[in-house]
Amino acid sequence: MGNKLSFGYLYDFRNPKPWQRSYTDVYKDVLDFIEWTEKVGFYGAWVPEHHCTDDGYMPSPLTILGAVAARTKKLKIGTGVGLGPLYHPVRFAEDCAVVQNLSGGRLEIGLAIGYRRREAEALSAEFSRRGKRFDEFLNVVTQLWLGEVVSVDGDFFSIKNASLSPLPEHHIPLYLGGFADKALERVAKFGDGYFGNEDVCENYLNKLAKYGKDSSQARIRIQGLFFVVADNPDEAMEELAPYYHYVNNCYGEWLNEDKASGVDNTKLLKAQSLDEFIASGVLQIKTPTQAIEYFQNMLTRTPVEHFIMMLPPGIPTKTFKKYAQTFADKVMPAFK
Repeated sequence: MGNKLSFGYLYDFRNPKPWQRSYTDVYKDVLDFIEWTEKVGFYGAWVPEHHCTDDGYMPSPLTILGAVAARTKKLKIGTGVGLGPLYHPVRFAEDCAVVQNLSGGRLEIGLAIGYRRREAEALSAEFSRRGKRFDEFLNVVTQLWLGEVVSVDGDFFSIKNASLSPLPEHHIPLYLGGFADKALERVAKFGDGYFGNEDVCENYLNKLAKYGKDSSQARIRIQGLFFVVADNPDEAMEELAPYYHYVNNCYGEWLNEDKASGVDNTKLLKAQSLDEFIASGVLQIKTPTQAIEYFQNMLTRTPVEHFIMMLPPGIPTKTFKKYAQTFADKVMPAFK
């Protein structure tokens, strides 16, 4: 197995109340940071999606990705992950084609079904049937991207003679997320690769074999949203913990609303005090040497191609930049 591994960051563009600024300033600050990450050698910029939050969690990832495309030249960009069942497939396919052409072929889409009933209900999608809706959505989108004329009289969409113009001038890689068995079946059937957690990758590889696909060609992206590299981890923990604690408690609250993520409920993030969070080990802050060993070990277990960290919401990017610079200078060269 090779030792190559690329790295990127996830950007949710949130504006938490404890550190609130104007959204114009937040967007400009994060876009400036993304542009800088390209210059220091990071591979990708990924935008997730949530709705009905009180902190502006990005509800329109393809819109902001158009701005990222205009600000960058080489960086891969994409959703990480978008909520497929909340879209109309024709409009989604069109929007992706436009961003793909705008970016010169750098768009790589990540999608999943979502786990919050509140979001589905707000966008008129039946929560309990979101998996079936997602399958129907994927059938339409993938056909449209291939240039086919699509007519569907399905359970969720009634479409007549739909086609794309413009077509994407480059293939749009499709990474699907999820943790449950049905989700991994969907990834193997429809996706170009998997976006998610390492502990389910073996099951994903088995699903590929079931569909007659070569598991040695698997494309896997792992999210490590609570992973940071620093020369002095103790000092970094003191500086960074409040921002990651905010993230932990938000996800802990959302994941436990409906317990519908497909993850074992005992493994879900949980809201906790700052001291409890620091003691929990959720936030992993490693030295460069420790990080290199961590990724080398990961590559012996799983054919990972890309590892995704996060810019935590609320933190000034000028504060976080030193951690990203340390990663770029002292970790990434080991995996080129």
